[in-house]
Amino acid sequence: MTINGITILDNEITTRTKMSTVIYYFTGTGNSLSVAKKIAATLGETELVPVASFYDTTGDITPGVERIGIVFPVYFIGLPAMVASFVSRLRFRNEKYIFAVCTFGGTGAAPALQQLNGILQQNTSHGLDAGFMVKMPGNYILMYESPKGEKRAKILATADNEIARIAEAALQCRKAKLPYSFFGEILHILFYHRFLSRVHGEDQKFTVSEKCTSCGTCAAVCPANNIKIVQKKPVFQHRCELCCGCIHNCPVQAIQVGIKTEGWQRYRNPDVTVSELKLRELS
Repeated sequence: MTINGITILDNEITTRTKMSTVIYYFTGTGNSLSVAKKIAATLGETELVPVASFYDTTGDITPGVERIGIVFPVYFIGLPAMVASFVSRLRFRNEKYIFAVCTFGGTGAAPALQQLNGILQQNTSHGLDAGFMVKMPGNYILMYESPKGEKRAKILATADNEIARIAEAALQCRKAKLPYSFFGEILHILFYHRFLSRVHGEDQKFTVSEKCTSCGTCAAVCPANNIKIVQKKPVFQHRCELCCGCIHNCPVQAIQVGIKTEGWQRYRNPDVTVSELKLRELS
């Protein structure tokens, strides 16, 4: 049976594609999607697949291509919960090169890559051949305002240079030792599991002001399908991933986290549109 481009056989999900490469991405405000798009442009014949498209499915995932990329942001010195779950379902057959790219605003990229590699090695015979890090403007508005102006522009310009280097390495299937940080691993141990235990209920901190126009953008961009529009207002379902996509992409800034976020500028990667962020399903 085929649903949304996914073939389901014996409780196994296989991505059927003629492409030589597939890049899976998870994104809330577009940073990781921007990276995935730019790498795909260099690789050619690459299918971009949102991790969110597998969220409400079960079974193993077998990509069925030779080169696989996984692009994701750092959340609390580790993987987003949805990404960790997705990676644990991957099963490989004839893949020749597997790489990951981690976007981050502050720290924690090395532990996140190590975590991803550990999950792959535990469940498959093929871990990461290479892992890369790209610093991007941070978006965790629950704690800070995203960089803006010249500071933001400088971060994005530096990121573009790094993405070009990564894309060339992926094109040539270069293998590389994963980055490692002893201090980062300690932080991962201290903070990551606490994050996982609380993440889905963190939407209880979000409020919706009278500025809301019931446009539904917040619900459409949410990778976890965590928002329902009830009586013309968004209602959070407590399956939040803390991507902050709903807050940053609301066109009238109606979603807040206390009073401190009311005056803070929102962020979306300039190379990504709201329409692209709404893609939760495979074409």
